[in-house]
Amino acid sequence: MKYILALDQGTTSSRAILFGHDGSIAAMAQKEFQQIFPEPGWVEHDPMEIWVSQATVAKEAMLKLNIRAEGVAAIGITNQRETTVVWDRKTGIPIYNAIVWQDRRTAGYCDQLRNEGHAQKIKEKTGLILDAYFSGTKLKWILDHVEGAREKAALGELAFGTIDTWLLWKLTEGEVHATDVSNAARTMLFNIETMDWDLELLKLLDIPSTLLPQVKSNSEIYGYATAIHLNEVPIAGMAGDQQSALFGQMCTEVGMVKNTYGTGCFMLMNTGDKLVRSNNNLLTTVAWKIGNSTNYALEGSVFIAGAAVQWLRDGLKIIKKSSDVQALAESVDDADGVVVVPAFSGLGAPHWNPYSRGTIFGITRGTKDAHIARATLESIAYQTYDVLKAMESDAGLPIKELRVDGGATVNDMLMQFQSDVLSVKVLRPEVIETTALGAAYLAGLAVGYWADIESISAQWKVSGSFSPSMPEEKKQEHLANWQRAVTAVLAWSK
Repeated sequence: MKYILALDQGTTSSRAILFGHDGSIAAMAQKEFQQIFPEPGWVEHDPMEIWVSQATVAKEAMLKLNIRAEGVAAIGITNQRETTVVWDRKTGIPIYNAIVWQDRRTAGYCDQLRNEGHAQKIKEKTGLILDAYFSGTKLKWILDHVEGAREKAALGELAFGTIDTWLLWKLTEGEVHATDVSNAARTMLFNIETMDWDLELLKLLDIPSTLLPQVKSNSEIYGYATAIHLNEVPIAGMAGDQQSALFGQMCTEVGMVKNTYGTGCFMLMNTGDKLVRSNNNLLTTVAWKIGNSTNYALEGSVFIAGAAVQWLRDGLKIIKKSSDVQALAESVDDADGVVVVPAFSGLGAPHWNPYSRGTIFGITRGTKDAHIARATLESIAYQTYDVLKAMESDAGLPIKELRVDGGATVNDMLMQFQSDVLSVKVLRPEVIETTALGAAYLAGLAVGYWADIESISAQWKVSGSFSPSMPEEKKQEHLANWQRAVTAVLAWSK
């Protein structure tokens, strides 16, 4: 029996999961890696550590099943999007740390571009809000601040990639320099109508086209792995983590919505072959391209979700491990008026304010760690509410159900609270690792491991269903307090 190996390279850990024909997990391995914070608002990763951690877990997962390369039908890659790596083509060594999607160092430059009147043009071409979140300004920063980088780039000696491209390069030992449309669409350099790199935007950001990877569809053979004993295994699927999760959740019909609860929270709605332009600060993005067919999506991004629980663990040290948060939060009946706004790296959709900072409101002498823990979990649900309401407005239709995935969905208290504040049914699938599953499906389709999307759709099953039960008056009280808190945070950011 052969398996599909999904490499799920996330913001705080690298995972490798082997999936069988029925879409179930056969083996999994995970390894966290270092988060680097050189200055306030700056977030970096060591690209070599990312590669080593990803290679290590791939081998570990295969060892658990005692299989070698012959037991792997194909490899799918999914990744933290927007995180930017530049490396030397000859040596394969990065010239600077990876600048992470959460990093805000280019916010001032984005303000400059906005003041110069470029925001609307960028939005029309890319579907994105002009923001430091995306890869383009990070790439420019590296070229401008690393000694000799611009000279090397001009000579064609450097390569740029998001993490999918970096892993593909490493797996093929430098043979393939490519990305897929979903990751390219997050660079702020890619035109989502022409489906190609945009020369006008490259000129605006002063980025040589020689740096850029070739753009491919999400389900095709990119090359063959030769590293880490994966001899000649085809790498056949790639997608940014949120688009991959949308596919893994089988949100393949127009209007279907999923929300992934990871380091951040990311809600996507499949809009089919139509580019839906947002009037509520959501992103218009490429969902996937399979064959000659392109699907688009509306997306709302919450920057801090699971990362807020990590802060409770690593910063405040009120829990020993992330999974302890539910028991602590449930030890009190409610948050006792405490509201947490976890804007550690600004506020995402629909506010898009890079200068906001995390704040706790409503503290009294009676406030305990449990109240802060509960309010932190509730903040994840509130941020999701803001995004869903914006999405309903843009799409012009009410959302009847929300398919959820990601680590935090194991928290029943959070899922129930989410259903309560949204007033919609929340559905948790049997396989919550849908980000990796989507990459596996895309890879498997390309090599014939699965026949078609219809046969895959039949594998999606619900493991948990949450229906709203909170009285309307109580819900409105919660939401009013949240809105007051966000208004105050936005005022402080000025």
